[in-house]
Amino acid sequence: MPRKLPALNADNRAFWQGGEQGELRIHHCASCSRFFHPPAPLCPHCASFEVTPTAVSGKGKVLSYTINHQAWNPELEVPYVVAIIELVEQPGLQFVSNVVGIPVTDVHIEMPVRVSFLNIEDVWLPLFEKDQ
Repeated sequence: MPRKLPALNADNRAFWQGGEQGELRIHHCASCSRFFHPPAPLCPHCASFEVTPTAVSGKGKVLSYTINHQAWNPELEVPYVVAIIELVEQPGLQFVSNVVGIPVTDVHIEMPVRVSFLNIEDVWLPLFEKDQ
């Protein structure tokens, strides 16, 4: 069973396809100057429609994580880490992703990470690796 991919639309296309240019694109509001995720046509903080996907550094830290040992999908190697990542651009700007490239036992809270991308079809999944 292949990995389920998101349905692309006008609101989320920049997020899911920014990896083609090596960019993590997060929606930013011109009215209140805040980033937000998931992508949406209006800002959840001030309800402005002046939002646009903006490239961010791709750097952050692990806020929380779990190590999954269940083989839900034969394409996923177990164990693997599912983490809540907070990006450095703004406190509270976070989303769920995987931490890859290191043993699962080396992942820890506050660990600095940087984005990497896994390309499947027309989607670039943002994953995170340990940042030096």
